[in-house]
Parts: sequence; structure tokens; C-alpha cells
Amino acid sequence: MVKDEFTIYFATDIHGSERCFMKFLNAGKVYGVDAVILGGDVTGKALVPIVEQAGGTFKANLFGKDEFAQDAAGLEEIETRIRTLGFYPYRTTAEEYDRMVADPEYVSTVFDEVMRRATQRWVEIADARLEEAGLPCLVMPGNDDIPVVKDVLDEGRWVIQGEDHVIEFGPYQVLCLGYSTITPWDSPREITEEDMAKRLDKLVEQIEPGKPVIFNVHNPPADSGTDLAFKLSSDMKIETAGGEPLRAPVGSHAVRTAIETVQPVLALHGHIHESRAMTAIGRTKVCNPGSLYPDGTLQGVIITLARDKVKGFKFVTG
Repeated sequence: MVKDEFTIYFATDIHGSERCFMKFLNAGKVYGVDAVILGGDVTGKALVPIVEQAGGTFKANLFGKDEFAQDAAGLEEIETRIRTLGFYPYRTTAEEYDRMVADPEYVSTVFDEVMRRATQRWVEIADARLEEAGLPCLVMPGNDDIPVVKDVLDEGRWVIQGEDHVIEFGPYQVLCLGYSTITPWDSPREITEEDMAKRLDKLVEQIEPGKPVIFNVHNPPADSGTDLAFKLSSDMKIETAGGEPLRAPVGSHAVRTAIETVQPVLALHGHIHESRAMTAIGRTKVCNPGSLYPDGTLQGVIITLARDKVKGFKFVTG
């Protein structure tokens, strides 16, 4: 029996920002919702070595500027700032740093391990806090998350990893897919439109007839208003007109077709940070809350569902 109302807080694309993640964990209680969903692109994009110097001080380079920590408090301040930006601090020696400079494969190995440990730590924190609050939580990796991230999310005791599943979530069933179609950035989890269609078709087959459906698909649908990205030139610079950046639709046609066919109650998306919008495809409300993770600002949306309809929504920023 579907309850009269079910309210969800949805955010996505936090890209390793610890400040955004902690805000997400608090958002459900603050906004008084029934459940929370964290869309794809959970992890960060860069490792920042913090190199021990003579005398016990440490040096890190952030955006081309050397920063120094003279004591434990200073070191903690630098590490906190790095995590807020969505990067991973890594304490190391001068000898290991020289090896990292000389060996990109070693850097990749270290980065993957640091990311894995950081994600495990997040899952442990989320399990404890959200279970205590009694808040169901659904999360999945996105196109920027390396494959091991899914494995780590699967280890959650309370947090539910949804990728490649149709999940029972409150009175709804949620279809989850975190891959994206091909981008200029060559991210870890990109697939063709054909493969996207095949994956979605397999998931659609798992939908229970007669029960309302929510899509949690990282890639937004084509030409939906939730997929407007900055238009890039051949040298990867943002194109402008009249001093304003140009935007163009870059969403997935396969995702749009799946929405048009199934007509879920709600379709939740991310991926395109600058395309915050709530629109519609047929009877389906289509939402992308956007992302401002580099500022430590969490963008989200509160959506109230009433059986097979979206009763109301509100974009929020914290």
C-alpha cells in the first residue's frame, strides 16, 4: 500500500567534497524528509601530496601555490581545506614524492588506494549517522567514480548501493544507473548510447508492474533542459556570445527514450553541474539539482511525492 506522501532529499555530484558530504548526511534531518538519495560522482578527482620537510614541517601545493604547515593544527587545516575542495590529502616523504613525480603508474596506484580508504570512511560515517536517524539512503557511483567505488559502497550496512538494480525504496521502486555516455573528459565509466540503451532495457525488465517508479540515472535525458552544458570549442574552451557563455544540450537519447517509454513518476539526474532545473517529459518530472561542490556548497532538491505524482518540489542550497 503506497502511503499518501513520501518526501525525498536528492543531491548529486559532490566529487569528493567532504563538506558537501557532511551536509548531505545532515540534510534529511534538517529538512524533515522520509529518505535521502545521493546520485553519482561521489569521489574526488585529484590527490594532493603533503610532503614532510626537514624539522617536521609539511608542504603542499594547491593551485600552483606552495602552502606550509608548521605544526599539527596547521597540517589539519590544510588537509581540511583539501577535502573541502573535493581532493584527497596524502602525507608523504620527500623520497616517495620523487617517486610519484617519476612514475605516473605509482601515482595512480596510490590515488586509487587513498580514494578507496576515503570512501570506506564515508560509508562508515553514513551508516552510523543515517541508521541512528532512521533515514533510508540510496547511493550509487557515477561516470567519474572508478569501479572499486561501487564495491566499497556495496559494503554499506545501512546505505544502499543502487547501481544496476531496481531498488525497493519506501513505497517506490527506484531504477539506478550511474554511467554516462561519451564525454570529452574520458572519465572512468563512459559507455556508448547503444550500451546505455541495453543497460536501461535490462533494468526496465526488472520493474514490477503496477508499482510507481523513480529513475535515478546519472546521465540526464537529451533535450530536456536538465542537460545544458557549457559549449566547448575544439581547444576545450567555453564558447561565448555577447560576453555570456553558450550552452548546448548534451544529454542521452537512450535515457530520454527510456523515460518516454516507462513514464516514471520522477527522474533524478546529475552529471551536468550547470543545468539545475525541474522539467517534464510527458507525465514524468525530470530533475537535476546541479552542483557547486568546489565551493563546499551543497545543492539539492526536496521532492514530495503523492502516490504516482510529484506533489511539490523545492531547490535548496546549503
